[in-house]
Amino acid sequence: MDPQHYIPLIVIAVMLPLMLLRNRRPRVLHPQRMWIMPVLMCALMALAIWGTWMQPGLSHAPFTPLDWTVLAAGVLLGGVAGWWRGKMTTIEKHADGVLKAQASPVGLILIIGLLLGRRALSAWLEPHAASLGLSAMAVADAFLLFVAAMIVMQRVEMYIRARRIQSGGTDAHVETTA
Repeated sequence: MDPQHYIPLIVIAVMLPLMLLRNRRPRVLHPQRMWIMPVLMCALMALAIWGTWMQPGLSHAPFTPLDWTVLAAGVLLGGVAGWWRGKMTTIEKHADGVLKAQASPVGLILIIGLLLGRRALSAWLEPHAASLGLSAMAVADAFLLFVAAMIVMQRVEMYIRARRIQSGGTDAHVETTA
């Protein structure tokens, strides 16, 4: 294995304990600021996709309908994963009206599984993309779109629930603390 393959595994091994420690207790949820992370992530993903298109020596052939299908599948699957991860987040409403959110360990396991699955799938799929009739560029971009869609949909789902809770509605994943 060369550094290109084991460096992401080292990063995951370092970040995993930090994420687990950070998610041990609930954090204050500010619904009015939940748009910031999706906007930043979409901008970064757009920059990453643009950067891959600017790399010298890569094929810049137009995408085929199959390539567009792969991109759409990346967005759709990312959206579903993000919605599910957002549903797994527990929101606490305190007596003073403050909302606190705590990410579910199941959601963290989903993220770890997705990172490892992405690494394994991209290691196999990108070299074999041409034999499957796909553009390697479309496959790489689909993984980036998956991540962006997951982050956006998680925040959208949590925002909807937070607004419902603030207006006095009920939610299956809400705990009221006194």
